[in-house]
Amino acid sequence: MSRYRADLPQLKPCLFVSDGGMETTLIFQEGVHLPHFASFILLDSEEGRARLRAYYERYLAIARRHRRGIILDSPTWRANRDWGAKLGFDAAGLKRINALAIELLDSLRKDWETEQTPIVVAGVIGPRGDGYAAGRMGAREAEDYHAPQIAAFADTAADMVAAYTLNDAEEAIGVARAARALEMPCSISFTVETDGRLVAGRSLREAVEMVDRETDAAPAYYMINCAHPTHFEQALSADEPWMKRLIGVKANASMKSHAELDESETLDSGDPIDLGRRYRKLRETYPGLRILGGCCGTDDRHVAAICEACD
Repeated sequence: MSRYRADLPQLKPCLFVSDGGMETTLIFQEGVHLPHFASFILLDSEEGRARLRAYYERYLAIARRHRRGIILDSPTWRANRDWGAKLGFDAAGLKRINALAIELLDSLRKDWETEQTPIVVAGVIGPRGDGYAAGRMGAREAEDYHAPQIAAFADTAADMVAAYTLNDAEEAIGVARAARALEMPCSISFTVETDGRLVAGRSLREAVEMVDRETDAAPAYYMINCAHPTHFEQALSADEPWMKRLIGVKANASMKSHAELDESETLDSGDPIDLGRRYRKLRETYPGLRILGGCCGTDDRHVAAICEACD
C-alpha cells in the first residue's frame, strides 16, 4: 500500500532531500557498467540490488542526520518501451522491473522512516528519447507511450510518479494526463540549456504555464534537473505566479553545457561546497524551493553540503 499518495508531505512548507546523480555515481565512481545509462538493470541480480540499497542508504543517512524528509526516486529513468527494448525487456519485463524497483524502495522506507524523516517513494519516468535532444512526440502520443510505466507504478506502493529530464512541453503534457487518468500524483522536472531555455527554445515559464493550461494543472508540482544553477537562475523570477508551482531543484555539479557533458569521458564533480552555497542563495531568493537534490556529477557529498548550507 502506498503511504502518501493522497497527501504528499513535500507539498507542505518543509525541506525535503533527494538523491544525487545515480548513474554518474555508479558508472564513474563505482565502475558499474550501465548500458544506455540504465540503472534499472541492477534490479535483476542480488548483487545489483545490494549496490542500489547501499547507494540509497547514504542519502537516507543524510536525511536522518538533518531531520529532513526524503524522496526516494526509483532507478527506472530508462525503464520505458524504447529503451527497454534496447536492453532486451518486453512489456511484461518492464512491468516486472518497475514493480521490483518500488519494492526495493518500500523496503528501505520500512527500515529507515521516522517521524522526523518521512520517506516518499517516487516511480521515476524518463523521456522517451535523449534528455538532451528535442522531443519528437505530440501530447496524445506521449500519454499513450508513458501510460504503461505509470500503470505499473499505480499497482505498487509508490506514492507518486516523477518525470525527470523532460525538455519538451508536449511530452510533459502527455505524462501529466496519463498520471491523472491512473490517479497517480506526478511531478514534472524540466531540463534547460545554458541560456535557461528548453532545447527547442521555449522558456521555462512558457513550458510550465503550457502544461498547466493543457492539463488543468494536473501535476502536483514542477522541478528543474540536469542543469547547473548558473544555467537556470536567469529563468527564475520571484514575482511571477508560475514560480509557485516550482518547488524543487536537482542540479548538475558541472557548469558545462549538455553538449560538453555528452562528449566528456571523465566526470566533472564540480565543487560540493560551492553548490551548497548556490542552493542557499536560491532558497533565500525563492523560499518556495523545498526539494533539494542533485543530478549528473553529484553524489552524497554534494547533497550533504546542500543540507548543511540550507540548514
